[in-house]
Amino acid sequence: MASIDYACETTPEPGKTFDVAPGVRWLRMPLPLALDHVNLWLLADGAHWAAVDTGLATGEIRQHWQTLLGEHSLSQLIVTHLHPDHLGNAGWLQRTTGATLAMTLGEYTSAHLLLAEVGHWAFSATESFFARHGLGDDMLAALRARGSAFKRGVPEIPLSYRRLLDGDVLRIGANEWRVIVGYGHSPEHASLYCAELGVLISGDMMLPRISTNVPVQPHSPDTDALALFLASIARFRELPADTLVLPSHGKPFRGLHARIAQLEQHHAERCAILLNACKTPQTAAELIPILFDRPINDAHQIFFALGEAIAHLNHLEHAGRLVRREEGPITRYVVPD
Repeated sequence: MASIDYACETTPEPGKTFDVAPGVRWLRMPLPLALDHVNLWLLADGAHWAAVDTGLATGEIRQHWQTLLGEHSLSQLIVTHLHPDHLGNAGWLQRTTGATLAMTLGEYTSAHLLLAEVGHWAFSATESFFARHGLGDDMLAALRARGSAFKRGVPEIPLSYRRLLDGDVLRIGANEWRVIVGYGHSPEHASLYCAELGVLISGDMMLPRISTNVPVQPHSPDTDALALFLASIARFRELPADTLVLPSHGKPFRGLHARIAQLEQHHAERCAILLNACKTPQTAAELIPILFDRPINDAHQIFFALGEAIAHLNHLEHAGRLVRREEGPITRYVVPD
């Protein structure tokens, strides 16, 4: 299978920028996680700049933004999706700079529901959901102690925004950027493509080294999130194979079509592993050591890993390759007779 080629050997230091295309600057902000950075982007907008994503709401990242704002006046904030490392500083940056916010409706409203902990958007619903899928008491207690990472990472959300729709064309400075909406990773993720520059700001929908997390949430427990994700990345094949991809994690790269094929193969292999394991009934929690090739042993990792395990199991159930058994308070999956 063809490989991908990295466009940049070096990465920008926090608080500094690196030009990756005419009028496109790369920012790399630190994260206090195993995934230790998030990429943000500045797009030239006349005498100002449009920021794509804002970083996690930490004092360190805000200090880096203060340095950047000394040289970059912001006209607008375009947020690809609601996750804290992307939306976290939107409220603060809007108050600080007066920049407007643009997001899709699904991301904007979902963020408000999460922040307000409405119904099954509350973090307590995740605990009950994961218990049903077999997570043990010790790890449930660790999740409870961890609490809502969303509320810590996104302390405020702007009260007004511009709605982005799939196919919208944004004129930013000298260039036009087309909105490409994708699903599966988050409710209504917006990537941006500029044909003139041959650049795709992919957000989390297309990463060069790791597979995007594809979770199932307690407010939509039967969703086939994996099918939504695979259909979304397949749409990127409409773009030229030599498109410069600017991902939210990792380095800018070329080889978009090859990367799509790698991700499709990866998820097909994960599904095959699950089918083999589910010859006898299994909970999603029991399948985590089988699905992942690394130890998953803390609350942060479990949160993502179990949501993704359920997504793969739902996908196989939707395809008729697994059946779900509700055994009292526990859900198990098994290959049908």
